[in-house]
Amino acid sequence: MSDDVATVTLTIDADDDTTDEVEVPAGLLELVAEGDQETAEIVGDVVALSFASRAHHVVHHGHGHGDDGDLEAQEQTMMDLFEERFGVTFGEATGHQH
Repeated sequence: MSDDVATVTLTIDADDDTTDEVEVPAGLLELVAEGDQETAEIVGDVVALSFASRAHHVVHHGHGHGDDGDLEAQEQTMMDLFEERFGVTFGEATGHQH
């Protein structure tokens, strides 16, 4: 790891009383920030986008999952949460629509 790149450490607390830490380069936070977003909100946006992207990929492009109604329900819930957070659908945000 390069010593001359500043990093930010974030702590994640889950409902099941577990925690984790993630360290990211501070410059990347500045790069993806929109306006005057705070650090936690920036990371929250990235997490929401990542989960939506992963759910979409597994349901629509994944292999070996078969017809899994529960998985599709999980993806739909994530897409609803995505739209609630960002004010646009995942397809509108990414230009990737089916």
